[in-house]
Amino acid sequence: MAVRETLQIGNPLLKAHNEKVTSLKSHKIKQVIKDLVDTMMANGLIGIAAPQIGENYRLFITEPRETEIRPKEQTDTLRVYINPKIVFSSKEQIEIWEGCGCVANATILAPVVRPKVITVEAADMDGHLFRLKADGILGRVIQHEYDHMEGIEFVERITDLDRIMSLESYIKRIKPLPEVKASSLITIKEVEQL
Repeated sequence: MAVRETLQIGNPLLKAHNEKVTSLKSHKIKQVIKDLVDTMMANGLIGIAAPQIGENYRLFITEPRETEIRPKEQTDTLRVYINPKIVFSSKEQIEIWEGCGCVANATILAPVVRPKVITVEAADMDGHLFRLKADGILGRVIQHEYDHMEGIEFVERITDLDRIMSLESYIKRIKPLPEVKASSLITIKEVEQL
């Protein structure tokens, strides 16, 4: 197990250029993927990008897992996105609360408005190309991690600075609200191999 330090906002590696992955057989890339999985799990995150652990590659992972609030049917398998590209973003937008392992170790949350539905194309860890259309928390975490590919932190997308709050306050006051739960529901999850 290789849990890596999650870089914190202000670290120049989070803004550095991220290189396209050119060899999926590279020991280095395989190790980065393993480290991302270990680090995501150890920190209770649902997604993490290579730059967050100081590796400037166009690579991220996601896995919205089952929790007390997120039922099994609202989860997704562990996915690896190598050289991802968002190829569609809906005009319809939605507010979902976000946090980030790179911003006070995910202890600060705030509302962010982004497209409700997106489609991403990427290669998986075996090099197979796939296309995934998603909404809800899955679509959101993909957009959040994709921003890391572009050197963008979620704090740059906060829509109302007056609503920033601690994780503890969010869990008590915001997370239980029906409209907050509804905005994160995954109603679209369409995957196809390319």
